[in-house]
Amino acid sequence: MAQNGMTLARITPERRAVKLADPAAPRMLTRRQKAAVIVRFLLTEGTNIPITALPDHMQSALAEQMGNMRLVDRTTLDTVVAEFLQELESVGLAFPGGIEGALSMMDGHISQSAASRLRRMAGASSKIDPWDRLIALPVDRLLPAITDESIEVAAVMLSKLPVAKAADLLGKLPGEKARRVAYAVSMTGNVDPETVRRIGMALLADLDNQPVRAFDTGPVERVGAILNVSPALTRDDVLKGLEAEDAGFAEQVRRAIFTFVHIPSRLAARDAPKITRIVEQSVLVTAFTAAQSDPELEAAAEFLLANISQRLSQGLREEMATRGKVKERDAEVAMTAIISAIRTLVDSGEITLIQHEET
Repeated sequence: MAQNGMTLARITPERRAVKLADPAAPRMLTRRQKAAVIVRFLLTEGTNIPITALPDHMQSALAEQMGNMRLVDRTTLDTVVAEFLQELESVGLAFPGGIEGALSMMDGHISQSAASRLRRMAGASSKIDPWDRLIALPVDRLLPAITDESIEVAAVMLSKLPVAKAADLLGKLPGEKARRVAYAVSMTGNVDPETVRRIGMALLADLDNQPVRAFDTGPVERVGAILNVSPALTRDDVLKGLEAEDAGFAEQVRRAIFTFVHIPSRLAARDAPKITRIVEQSVLVTAFTAAQSDPELEAAAEFLLANISQRLSQGLREEMATRGKVKERDAEVAMTAIISAIRTLVDSGEITLIQHEET
């Protein structure tokens, strides 16, 4: 031992430098070992890696691999990092991970029935976290599930959702159930992760098994949209018939209807110029002239005239003075054109109508 020490001591600093500078051959590592090296290197550099986005089995495999490794020499590290960078630079396309990512990318390009079938297939996999999808769903989709489920399941759901969404859901529950669910949340501290996951899988299966809706909007909205652009006589006749058949449905449809007389109460004053920009001036003159024969219609016309530029308003008033009598059919067509323009702007998201509760 002492002899070896004396031998090492005889090596000059220059000789030692030469030895250290000699590149050693990099170690041969598996892909899993290389992944562990890259993750360890990035963590050492202070990079925040979203490892939690990986499936649980991959997180476990990565942690086990890191636990089995000890030292990695500099040459091997440099080789692994260089290989990793080369692979990144050679990527031409990146596909989303999992069925959900693919469905999100293909939204609007495949049928709802095909999307539902694929989601059911993904739900049967033990490698996905069902709460990723449940958390992303809107409150209206989650409300039936939390309403129909037991208090304990509802408490688990609230515990897994973001605070704002959980509060929104809780506020939509009946008072007694909301209180019971809120209390049940206090007893979820000892629920194990696998139970929470199974609850999520069951909720997701129930939601995926619901029949696909053929229409994006409900019957009230569809009937209201049709009657919006229907002649006044037809609209009144249909509403009378609906009241005779189903008074509750007829009342909902009345609230959904938006006609010329509703403009002052449903349209924001700042949006009036947007309407006059996309409707021809001759159509505006026809509609505004005809509106003078009815107080409610005249109030709608005056609302638009009062909230556009003074120059355009004056020009329209001058043309209205010389327009003469307007035929009932022409008035109906002109007012319908204005309503259709408003609906187009609403559908595109450029304007938002004031709801009845806000009037």
